[in-house]
Amino acid sequence: MKQTLLDRFMTKKGLYTGFWFIAIIMVSALIYFTATLQKEVPPIPKEVKSESGEVLYTYDDVVEGKGYFQEFDLMDWGTMLGMGAYMGPDFTTNFFHHRAEFLYDYYAKQMYSKSAKELTNVERGAVKERVKEDFHKQTKLLKEGVTYTDASAAAYKKNVEQLTKMLVEGDKERAFPSDVILKEEAVKIAAFVDWSQLVASSLRPDSHKKYQDDDKDQARTWSNNWPNEPLVDQDVSYNSHIVSLWEFLLLWALTILVIFLSYEYLFKKDRKEDLAPALKITKLFKSQKKLLKYIPIVSLLFVVQLFLGAYLAHLYADPTQDFIFSQHILPFNVIRSIHTQLAILWVAVGWLVGGLLIAPWVANKDHKFPWLIDVLWLALVVVAVGSIIGLYMGATGQMRDTWFWLGNEGRELLNLGRVWDIGLVVGLVFWFLLIITLIKKSATNNPLVGTIIWSAFAIATLYIAGMMPIHKIMPNFTVDDYYRWWVIHLWVELTFELFAAGVIAFMTVSLGLISQKTAERVMFFELFLIMMSGTLGVGHHYFWQGLDEYWIAIGGIFSALEPLPLALMIVEAWKNQRDQKAEGTTNAFSTPFMWIAGSAILNWIGAGFFGMVINTPTISYYSHGTYLIMPHAHIALLGAFGYISIAFLYMASRANAMAKGYVWNPKLSKIAFWSLTIGVILFALPTLIIGLEQTKASAEIGYYYTRTREAIQGMGGWMWFRILPDTLMIGGGIMIFIDLFMKTFMGKKIVE
Repeated sequence: MKQTLLDRFMTKKGLYTGFWFIAIIMVSALIYFTATLQKEVPPIPKEVKSESGEVLYTYDDVVEGKGYFQEFDLMDWGTMLGMGAYMGPDFTTNFFHHRAEFLYDYYAKQMYSKSAKELTNVERGAVKERVKEDFHKQTKLLKEGVTYTDASAAAYKKNVEQLTKMLVEGDKERAFPSDVILKEEAVKIAAFVDWSQLVASSLRPDSHKKYQDDDKDQARTWSNNWPNEPLVDQDVSYNSHIVSLWEFLLLWALTILVIFLSYEYLFKKDRKEDLAPALKITKLFKSQKKLLKYIPIVSLLFVVQLFLGAYLAHLYADPTQDFIFSQHILPFNVIRSIHTQLAILWVAVGWLVGGLLIAPWVANKDHKFPWLIDVLWLALVVVAVGSIIGLYMGATGQMRDTWFWLGNEGRELLNLGRVWDIGLVVGLVFWFLLIITLIKKSATNNPLVGTIIWSAFAIATLYIAGMMPIHKIMPNFTVDDYYRWWVIHLWVELTFELFAAGVIAFMTVSLGLISQKTAERVMFFELFLIMMSGTLGVGHHYFWQGLDEYWIAIGGIFSALEPLPLALMIVEAWKNQRDQKAEGTTNAFSTPFMWIAGSAILNWIGAGFFGMVINTPTISYYSHGTYLIMPHAHIALLGAFGYISIAFLYMASRANAMAKGYVWNPKLSKIAFWSLTIGVILFALPTLIIGLEQTKASAEIGYYYTRTREAIQGMGGWMWFRILPDTLMIGGGIMIFIDLFMKTFMGKKIVE
């Protein structure tokens, strides 16, 4: 029968070719857009002065202020242009809103000799137009310089006074300690924050003519009219609504197409002789035995991370009170930073264990120098301990001269000091070399393992994008954050997903559930979808920070495709489990496979379902920097990637038990699985409800109010509700640690 073009594409060869074709297109497009970056980002002016000639701050002040902002890790307390943590204020919006309020009073007195509160509606309308003229006509963010009206210059000075007081004396209502930042440092931070306020409130050069021609609906700021600020009639654009509509239309249509292709071409029942026998272990190679010491370290880091999360939840609920320890000892921003960095560390190291465990089985031989596994373990311990100490000392002001190198870099999620950054990359590359030198000549090498190894190498090398320039901070926050999202998004929605696809395929073949031929076809289809959606989908993070408007459309449309490969993974995992039960056979690796299957499910819930809750431009505009982001972030990271790390730990422990003839009882691991899974899903409930209320307030009142403590005061019950999911997750983490430790190091021999 004659093959159609679709038939040829859905073969292993066609999908492999399609993957590389789409990869080249997407990466080339990303490189092209990166090359044009300097043409569209907001400049840092040489100086900002008043119309009377007074210099308020300079380019150097902004850059120095950015350094202090990072040094004291303010992005793990509040947000900059909406990006960061949700305890403190959005610094950008604070300056924006307070400047607008100041100008209302200033021009009310100038025009009507009364305060803004005393104005009639008609008078207030006239004052509003005067304030908008100050913002959008008289203030221009240009590289050559910015000239404030005397009114805006006075507003800036008032903002500096308020911010300096808050940073130096602390903010007890929002869990920020005093006596960390010096007054002269706070003044420099204020210059940086005011620059970000200019990004959010000043029109792009090409928008000034539109504004003057009364085409104000088309005029846009450097931040694409974010945030919503009623005082100057700033709100979401019509283009965002159109892109949001197209996102849903494409998602519905393409989901149907993907499911059809999956069942028509990929999920056909294998003949019994096509299935490989399930993996059986009779002995461990020497290098694999050395991996056992990683198991308690990784699982313990996970437990510590969970406890720190509970500490943060308590402070979110009641920031004015200490929780066991004084906040001067454990400040919110420092603990939040350590909490997120521990997640990256334990997940990454768990994946290293998986690669080092699988490689000798694929090659059917051991490393020439097994002791190198010990060297890697020691290096990772040094990086983990050193970086955590650095995160603490850097943000608390104890490393003023060395914070950049040994402390913290102060960028949310990518916060390790540069020395620890370099150490982590070196460790990951060293791990890759250990793997690739072992399997490159193996006769049993296959695309499944190759995908796991090369995607992990991409994870390591992509991290370097967040380390430029290597010897100092990036002066422009917009450019800096552009590459920060390169790492975060292209990790999670691209290289992490590639890794996950390879792992699921390898595991299902190794467990004798599907044939390698089928697994390879499914995996390459997933790789094609992941590369298509995950690369330019990074653009939906570039909505607010100063990049051009086309990123909203590009990022929005491709973000709509991101749930598709996740939906495919959940179908695959479900069918594999069903087939396993239908066979009526007991699989030795059912415990690690349970975590793999759970990963596929939570991946879709966290990255797919909760990702689409916030990804559309219209919703994203109002929900940016609110609790609505939390369900997506926590479920996606823990479920999609944390569960795979846990699966690798159980796989190593199970292999050890099989090799030594230990009893294997899966009961505690199942309890831990359900405790953790139910806990993280329940975690989404209060954060979703609080986030929806914040988003509603943002749309109806304005974004400034959304980020005040008053906006969430009535949600105290839902804040404290987190005790239940947090307890379940901590209990699950502790059970995992105990279960793995007992099974690995205190196993009992099977009695014949």
